[in-house]
Amino acid sequence: MTWTSWCCWTKWRDSSESERKLVSNLPYEGLKPKNQPNRRYAGNAIKTTKYSFWSFIPMNLYEQFHRWANLYFVGIAVLNFVPAVNAFQPQVALIPICIILSLTAIKDAWEDFRRYQSDRQLNGMTCLIYSRSQRSFVERRWKDVRVGDFVRVLSNEIIPADILLLHTSDPNGVCHMETANLDGETNLKQRKVVPGFSSTVRTCSIVVCEKPNDDLNHFNGFLEEDRRKTGFGIENLLLRGCTVRNTADASGIVVYAGHETKSMLNNNRLRYKRSKLEKKMNTEVLFCVLLLICMCLIVAVGHAIWLQTFSSVPIYFVPNSDGTFTSAVLSGVFMFLTMIILLQVMIPISLYLSIELVKMGQVFFITQDADLYDEEKDTRVQCRALNITEDLGQIQYIFSDKTGTLTENKMVFRRCTIMGTEFPHEENGEFRCRITAVDGGNVFSALTQSWFLFPAHFSENHNVIYTEAVDFCVVAQETEVIPDHTLVQLMEEEEAKPYLDFFLAMAICNTVVVSTETARRQRVRACSHTDLAFTAFTRRGAGLRLQQGPDEGVNSPSNCRATTGRVQAGSSSVAPEEVCYEAQSPDEAALVHAAKAYGFTLLERTPDHVTVRLPSGKVLEFKVLDVLSFDSIRRRMSIIVRHPRSKEIIMYTKGADSGIMDRDESVYLHIYIAYEICKCMLKRQEAMSAISKKEELLMDTADDMENNLTLLGATGIEDRLQENVPETIQALREAGIQVWVLTGDKLETAVNIAYSCKLLDQRDLVFTFNMENKVPDSLSLTLPALFLSLTPQGACKTMLNGILQELLRNGSLESEASIGLVIDGRSLSMLLDDDLQMQFVQLCTRCRSVLCCRATPLQKSRVVTLLRRRLKVMTLAIGDGANDVNMIQAADVGVGISGQEGMQAVMASDFAISRFKHLKKLLLVHGHWCYTRLANMIIYFFYKNAYVNLLFWYQFFCGFSGTAMIDYWFMIFFNLIFTSSPPIMFGIMDREVSAYMLLQLPELYKRGQHAGGYRRSTFWIAILDAFYQSLVCFFVPYWTYAGSDIDIFTLGIPMNTVSLFTIILHLAIEIKSWTVVHWVIMVGSVIVYFVVSLVFSALCVSCNPPSDPYWLVQEQVADPMFYLVCILTTVVALLPRYTLHALRGTLVPSDHLKARQKDQLPPHHRDRWLREYRSLKELCASFPSMSSSTVPQDTTQSPSTPTAPLSSSTRVQN
Repeated sequence: MTWTSWCCWTKWRDSSESERKLVSNLPYEGLKPKNQPNRRYAGNAIKTTKYSFWSFIPMNLYEQFHRWANLYFVGIAVLNFVPAVNAFQPQVALIPICIILSLTAIKDAWEDFRRYQSDRQLNGMTCLIYSRSQRSFVERRWKDVRVGDFVRVLSNEIIPADILLLHTSDPNGVCHMETANLDGETNLKQRKVVPGFSSTVRTCSIVVCEKPNDDLNHFNGFLEEDRRKTGFGIENLLLRGCTVRNTADASGIVVYAGHETKSMLNNNRLRYKRSKLEKKMNTEVLFCVLLLICMCLIVAVGHAIWLQTFSSVPIYFVPNSDGTFTSAVLSGVFMFLTMIILLQVMIPISLYLSIELVKMGQVFFITQDADLYDEEKDTRVQCRALNITEDLGQIQYIFSDKTGTLTENKMVFRRCTIMGTEFPHEENGEFRCRITAVDGGNVFSALTQSWFLFPAHFSENHNVIYTEAVDFCVVAQETEVIPDHTLVQLMEEEEAKPYLDFFLAMAICNTVVVSTETARRQRVRACSHTDLAFTAFTRRGAGLRLQQGPDEGVNSPSNCRATTGRVQAGSSSVAPEEVCYEAQSPDEAALVHAAKAYGFTLLERTPDHVTVRLPSGKVLEFKVLDVLSFDSIRRRMSIIVRHPRSKEIIMYTKGADSGIMDRDESVYLHIYIAYEICKCMLKRQEAMSAISKKEELLMDTADDMENNLTLLGATGIEDRLQENVPETIQALREAGIQVWVLTGDKLETAVNIAYSCKLLDQRDLVFTFNMENKVPDSLSLTLPALFLSLTPQGACKTMLNGILQELLRNGSLESEASIGLVIDGRSLSMLLDDDLQMQFVQLCTRCRSVLCCRATPLQKSRVVTLLRRRLKVMTLAIGDGANDVNMIQAADVGVGISGQEGMQAVMASDFAISRFKHLKKLLLVHGHWCYTRLANMIIYFFYKNAYVNLLFWYQFFCGFSGTAMIDYWFMIFFNLIFTSSPPIMFGIMDREVSAYMLLQLPELYKRGQHAGGYRRSTFWIAILDAFYQSLVCFFVPYWTYAGSDIDIFTLGIPMNTVSLFTIILHLAIEIKSWTVVHWVIMVGSVIVYFVVSLVFSALCVSCNPPSDPYWLVQEQVADPMFYLVCILTTVVALLPRYTLHALRGTLVPSDHLKARQKDQLPPHHRDRWLREYRSLKELCASFPSMSSSTVPQDTTQSPSTPTAPLSSSTRVQN
């Protein structure tokens, strides 16, 4: 292909609002930028930094002043420059806020500098751009790429921009792309050249495409030439950031560059969420503001009254510049402002920064937990939202997906049905764990399978276009298929055509990519070229043949590799090259390997043909006319091919039962053959060139084509539960968390999985809403109810009201049995209507577990939003696929599982784990720790900032004049240096109960659900305790030195010292577990205080004129009275809190204290106590009266204790 042929591209014309038009830059090479045709489009340079060198200071200050606390303290500092109200030196007042703003600015600058380095490295990467003057591709930097340039990407190179593929080195016009940098998937995506551009060149063309958007799965446009339009889609677009694999080179025209590329539009920063604890903390800050105002008003009023007590003006009063004196009322107003400055520490200026540091430390310990590390996937837990770690300790509802979340999503081919005959494959996957059958009368219920039917699932849990994929070549366990001997014998008979068509459809009706083993190894090793891998993809139709080995055929071992080789004249054998199957869904790969086990081996797939080797060894090459891709609306996919022998046009269709039940009258419609579709194909080609409403047009043509189908057969694929899923759900329930499962699977399969994972129990009373089975019995309904039930909405309302009335009428039913609720998708859509939401929520609060089947992604998010808003509860959603993204984003906390369905769920989540079982420790241990630590630290922060009460009490002895008996520098150092580290250490490392006991006793988690660690009463108790301690710290030294001749600062030194001792030892009482770090920081804070005080007192001769603190500290530490005052005052101040802790621990110990005491026992005694405790719980579960009498039940929350067994299950259906 000669790129100079593109020089006659037409000139750029103004585009409409809904589309983008672009032309080649080749005719305009060398012109000034203002004369370039595509000048209006963004360049390819990337800038992710927030600041520039000149804008950093103003922009950063602007962002920081969005926090009202920072603005408040700046206002206080500015107010101190007013002579009439200043409390101390104005320069000193600026120090605290300047330190806080500087530390935050340094952190922001470092983060932005790292982004700058990354941008510079990325923009400086090189690529090949075609030059008209040099008639060849020349090397340019990424930032020089523009829309309209022709770019060539070599094998294993990263794509620099979004490129419309126009040429590849593959004769079939195929290019393989790895999207690991974009979505974490390591398999190959297939891209193809725009039709008509693989071997010939078109001239005078215009590219018309949609405006830039962030949809990675859709791309519409057409290439216009001589009034003829050639449509293209996402299969023709190379995405920026991806890597070209198995293709020597690929070239095309840039359609999106820089920040307009799809990868950059999807490059969202970490979402900011406000935790529930932070919202409550802001309320407490407002209380502190009100308390500060009250204290300042008291001083202001006291000062005005004190001035009025003088009959004449005292001699020490300083007049104004005009010789007059300020009135008492105005002096009171000035004193109010002065006290605002003096008592400003009452508002914790460093609290927000300390919380950020604590959360960073908590995230570090979570990510470093070895128990949350998955050795198989080599992944750790990811904390993508750094500011809601404490919300993990307050979860009340969990909404979980099923397939890939509760199950492995690793499929094993277990059975198939052809011509009404079932062929089991019980030997397949015998290494996998079996789960006890729920219903022995149903042959399928004995397996823990999701029924995936060629391969759009019978369970329909993937309501999303297949864009995710996983590597299956190295997972031989899931791909191993042992053929059924009876079926093999039937295939050898003369009338075996239906069986052959069945497996032929399995082999070609899919999106599996055939990749070479050599290319796989090279991708892993990041080699620069894959020439050997490329050879397998450049062989044309008839030139591709297969050498069948002696052990291959119908009974050949079913591994994950096939061999291909080129048959050459005169050669007897060819060294085969191994290939792998890379599928976009686990079940699709299982079906291709099952077909291969019966001799139907997929050898090659290109946009134009599919090559299959038959059991006889012959190779058939089917010409692909069109592919109707799978989508979550149709729930099926089809491939239209021309048979190489009969030359007939055949359409093979596969899909879920609900997606294709209406395609024919048959009940089991899963794979079909259709004829006479040429007219529909012409309509589809016209729809491909449309930009607006392209999806709707393609959907209509697909519906027209997928009709008049003939049944071939059905399959059953097994999926199993992940490790420790039942134990995890049981522990979460004991922790008081309600677990819901929202799945797109069919009802029967979802119910079987629910029983297997202990979501439902055989003793549960289960109500089932299933609107697809039958209508209600009209004989049991009154006339109005019968009238309402004529519509599905009325029937659903009647059922819902009937269940609620039965539960209200029989109140003992809930105490005797656990209630489960099973809802199908149609019923769920009705229950989510405004008219039924209240009754639905009321019923859900009485249920122990809820299972929603056939749920769409939108329904999942609506359920989560409904419960979160109506019940005001903390919700967590967990899933692994793109169809779970809406649910994950709707919950307070979103957890993604890095499973078999790509990384969309992980990228949309707040936390990412690799196994469902990790959720147990993430919530019960780390969630409990994070919430408890942060709650205690915030309460302690409010307490220690009441240190300024010392200044308030002194005002009663200095005429409310705003005088401070503590040096201003010591007041600043007190919060910024002396007492800053201990609370941060407390918030990061304190451990109330060990991880072992928290896992063994999930009930301990309940305290966080009810905000037990951070109550309004706890806040006020801490404030009152701070006021009491400040009284003691002031009056004991005051009375001790009363009548002496010491100066004001000499009185302030022991007050300041005993305040430090009291605050540090107060924290020591609250610490539950001591480590070396605790001792170092606590003792170190005291040492730093004395060192700084001695040095400051020795060097500061006149730091705060007219006062003189020189050598005062040295004189105090030499006085024995100083030590006596410190010891006595500290004991008296802390005695009430210590006594309260001792009495509470002795008389009414909390569950956490009991658990901590048991944890200190020898291991064998501790384990014996735990066994006895569990036995007692099981005994209580066996006797409902005992259970109900010993443990109070709350109908608004999930029951945490086992209930009485029931021998039957109730199903209410319509």
